[in-house]
Amino acid sequence: MQEYAILSDLHGNLQALQEVHKDMINYHINGVILLGDLINYGMQSNEVLEYLQKEMGHLIVCNIWGNHEKAIMSSDFSRFSSQRGVDAAIFTDSVLSKESREYLDKQLIHDGYCTFDLQGKKCLALHGSIEDYFWKSLSFENIQDSYSDYDFVFSGHSHISHMFTKFYKNSNQVMRNYHSVLFINPGSVGQPRNHHPEAQYAILNLQTMAVHMRSVPYNIKKAQTYYTDNVDLFYKNRLSKGI
Repeated sequence: MQEYAILSDLHGNLQALQEVHKDMINYHINGVILLGDLINYGMQSNEVLEYLQKEMGHLIVCNIWGNHEKAIMSSDFSRFSSQRGVDAAIFTDSVLSKESREYLDKQLIHDGYCTFDLQGKKCLALHGSIEDYFWKSLSFENIQDSYSDYDFVFSGHSHISHMFTKFYKNSNQVMRNYHSVLFINPGSVGQPRNHHPEAQYAILNLQTMAVHMRSVPYNIKKAQTYYTDNVDLFYKNRLSKGI
């Protein structure tokens, strides 16, 4: 089988990532697509980056910056929508190790998007959307013709999963003058916002074209024990509610 795991918005939640990795063992994973926001909000950003390198690094086929990597690595916190968001980013910036910074700088694509090939399928991975690679979510309502050249479009940022197909008109009469593009947002591993607190990711099977939206229980209370007064307790409390 040709199966690929799609992960986004880990947000420094090591417990969630570890359980997702265990769940992946149930599949024949050929590669992992990481859609950004590996760090911040959660209290174990360094540990998450170390785990990715040591336990999953050999599987990663795409690894891009999200808006949190961009903000922290450039020390520009102006785009966050709240002061608590700014404060959390400043704290994460203060505790990121030298090794973490080198990984984010040298192993991730800074542009917030990448194009690549999966078994002859043309793929676009982005954290947000073509309108704004870092800060604007892709949704069915804002689909543009700019996506029409791809077979798969993977996106994150919203922390809310989706999967849908868009048909674009073309001149291929064999395919009845349409080209199909499959859009997949796996939701968030470390901080879901769809009112369901379990760690969420997706599995794409290239042979069957099936997409499995996975929801994995993890030890939320343990993850919450790592929080300190350095960040607003909102980020600790939201884990148990999926908000």
